[in-house]
Amino acid sequence: MAKKYFGTDGIRGLANGKKLTPDLALKIGMATGLAFMRGDHRNRVVIGKDTRRSGYLIENALSAGFNAVGMDVYRLGPMPTPAVAMLTRSLRADLGVMISASHNQFEDNGIKLFRPDGNKLCDKIEHEIEALIDSDLEKKLVTGRKIGRVKQIDEAWTRYLEYAKRTLPRFTEFTGLKVVIDCANGAAYKVAPEALKELGAKVFSLGVTPNGYNINDGVGSTATKAAQELVLQEKADIGIALDGDADRVIIIDEKGQIVDGDQLMAAITQFWHEKNKVLGGGIAATIMSNLGLERFITGLGLDFERTKVGDRYVLEAMRNKGYNIGGEQSGHIILSDFSTTGDGLVAALQLLHIMQEKNIPVSQICNCFEKVPQLLRNIKFNGGEPLQSEKVRQVILKSEQSLGEAGRLVIRKSGTEPLIRIMGQGDNEAQIVAIVDDIEQAIRSVS
Repeated sequence: MAKKYFGTDGIRGLANGKKLTPDLALKIGMATGLAFMRGDHRNRVVIGKDTRRSGYLIENALSAGFNAVGMDVYRLGPMPTPAVAMLTRSLRADLGVMISASHNQFEDNGIKLFRPDGNKLCDKIEHEIEALIDSDLEKKLVTGRKIGRVKQIDEAWTRYLEYAKRTLPRFTEFTGLKVVIDCANGAAYKVAPEALKELGAKVFSLGVTPNGYNINDGVGSTATKAAQELVLQEKADIGIALDGDADRVIIIDEKGQIVDGDQLMAAITQFWHEKNKVLGGGIAATIMSNLGLERFITGLGLDFERTKVGDRYVLEAMRNKGYNIGGEQSGHIILSDFSTTGDGLVAALQLLHIMQEKNIPVSQICNCFEKVPQLLRNIKFNGGEPLQSEKVRQVILKSEQSLGEAGRLVIRKSGTEPLIRIMGQGDNEAQIVAIVDDIEQAIRSVS
């Protein structure tokens, strides 16, 4: 059954727009609080956020909703998404919340929810919360001494800082390495540069002056040009570009070239495989990952499990299979030895450790496989269900038949934006371009 409020990664939309309003945030606080009440102790929720101006508005509305059903709120301030997941566990909270729209521009915002164990919610729980949102919540409000309170947790980011460093072997130092870090003017603007400095690296920072409006604006994992130029300018060993909530990372090698999540997963998997650290005999990635990655992983004698798009689906497959490595081409890298969600900083630290131990540059470490030609295209649409059109379905079917076993085709509706995403990959690049062109033309003709 389709969900009314939740998308691929929580609830996201234009802040104060038709979807994500203070009224909805209040109801989300009430409904989610009720869904996660456990026992007769003072139930608590931790709330982190990125640097968007609308974060204050949503945080206050959520807090009021949680307080209204008897939950105490612990506010963490600007905090990466993986830090919220970690602190939910560390502070023994009954629920964790991250207010962020990830890589979107500042006008948007979103709400991501975590269970007490730091994992994201499953579809079943999201359906239950949606039913509560649309119910008569006023009948479930508490009064008197049962009303919750709000408490600010100062310097909570330092807990995450120490946690991130502890993911490395003891006494690890990056002295002598020159590192460019781009924090997208987002949630990691303070913690990421500080972690690298404390580990001994010479750090050149970008995107560390948030003003509420400049998150992901010309910086970060979706706008890497500035970081690439700074890597070349400073002759840095590596560039690290995080997104707005720091749960994903794009790497830049010493030549200024982009390294995506697929190559980063391959590098970490190969290194851990050499150390006998890969658990479960394989890794998990999404339907969007390159065929080259799949061929490389299976060539190591490991299994390769594909999932739906979304890091929570990757993590679900990892848990089912016993894997400790998974991720997405977009840069969500999940290393479950350390975290329950994508963690851009931790993934980057693992790569720095590989560089240090092998004493070879990023361009060699992250060149594990030759990419199969892959084409990604996003098509905006104005309402409706263009993928349900018989014309579009026939074009897709014909395209799949022509590809056969020589490639892959993924067409899906975005869970966070009004876009149809087309991904085609195969050994014949000209064929892929023609197929994607045909599908785009069919979609535009009906939307």
